Amino acid sequence: MPDQSLDRRSVLAAGAVAAVTSPWLMTRSGLAGPSTSVNETIGIGVIGMGIRGRRLMDQLMQRDDVRIVGVSEIAEPRSLAAVEAVKVKQGQPCASYVDYEALLARPDIDAVVIATQDHGHARPAVLAARNGIDVYCEKPLTLTIAEGQAIRDAVRQGKAVFQTGSQQRSEYGGRFRVACEHIRNGRIGKIETIEIGVGDPPTPCELPDEETPAGYDWERWLGAAPQRGFSAELCPIGVHGHYPRWRQYREYGNGFFADMGAHHYDIAQWAMDADHTGPVRIIPPDLVEGEMPQRGLVLEYDNGVKVIHGGRNGCTFHGSDGMIYVDRGVLEASSEAILKDPASDGDLKLPETGGHMKNWVECMRSREKPICHEEVGHRTASVNQLAVIGYEVGEPLAWDPKAEQFTGANAKAANAKVSRADRGDWGIPSS
Repeated sequence: MPDQSLDRRSVLAAGAVAAVTSPWLMTRSGLAGPSTSVNETIGIGVIGMGIRGRRLMDQLMQRDDVRIVGVSEIAEPRSLAAVEAVKVKQGQPCASYVDYEALLARPDIDAVVIATQDHGHARPAVLAARNGIDVYCEKPLTLTIAEGQAIRDAVRQGKAVFQTGSQQRSEYGGRFRVACEHIRNGRIGKIETIEIGVGDPPTPCELPDEETPAGYDWERWLGAAPQRGFSAELCPIGVHGHYPRWRQYREYGNGFFADMGAHHYDIAQWAMDADHTGPVRIIPPDLVEGEMPQRGLVLEYDNGVKVIHGGRNGCTFHGSDGMIYVDRGVLEASSEAILKDPASDGDLKLPETGGHMKNWVECMRSREKPICHEEVGHRTASVNQLAVIGYEVGEPLAWDPKAEQFTGANAKAANAKVSRADRGDWGIPSS
């Protein structure tokens, strides 16, 4: 694939200058964006046209300063529907590919949205970022810790602008941002425990094989995952309006635990100012035979905070002076005084992006780091992966977040799970 980053950045830099020197206009979505000429329009491709990929593409098509130039999808019905949706919104159809590498090779691709199943994120993200193509990748960022490290290295190599789709930092009325501001400003005192209410760890996939429908490239859907027959539970037939069950299975995701954990553990990391690090101890629950534990696995940080898998859906922060609970529709505290406005100009203010996709597009022009850049996404995915490994090993583990490896007792078994063997040639190619 040719390195297009130099010419591409020249165009985007011109757009950044235009944003400073030209009047700001309102886009169709009602969000502020820089006035752009045709030459400054950002060309975007979308990989994966399931329910999430369609929603992200629709968000982008509400803007005047970007253009969908191509999509990649392994299921023909979803590919045809995506091309038609682009034609309706943009006035003409975009290109369509089964092979996302052909999409990435287009000279007019400035950026790509990756909305495949979790086990399919790493390879296209690395290939794009290495070549200076900016990336918006759905959460959880990766299936394994090693994949996250590869993405981080690729972003640094290609100087790409990378956004992870953990949008709770940018959206939902700012509740998560406000909660983290209050916590980091000491409103509940010293954080002692954080309860994260999410689903269960993954299970092995034992779905029966089915006949692969015509127009579906099942080999590409599997990618680096182990060989098995087609299943409509994993890859729905037609244009679907639900989230498929691949999230539940260890071969393709890290369970419903990581599906929402990629959101809520991300907020725990943000509240602790831990975007650059992670826990140091993983403590599995005390299982009672025949019963589920009332509280699940514990992740302990070097500041003494214990993050517990369990409790109400969302994030519950317990401090020495009070409690804050936050979820997508609610922000509560143990007393009204905790949620009062910041007392002084000296209080910490976390960034208000005005929208997660908007933040990414603006950072493509400024070349600044988005709010959920590659290190944030990798570290949050790692927290979830460490918890899943802890459940699987079933013994206490010590983790070195700087070296990103397990140490001490049980380290050999745990370190073997930091990466996973790839099937055939579907893994991440060496740089």
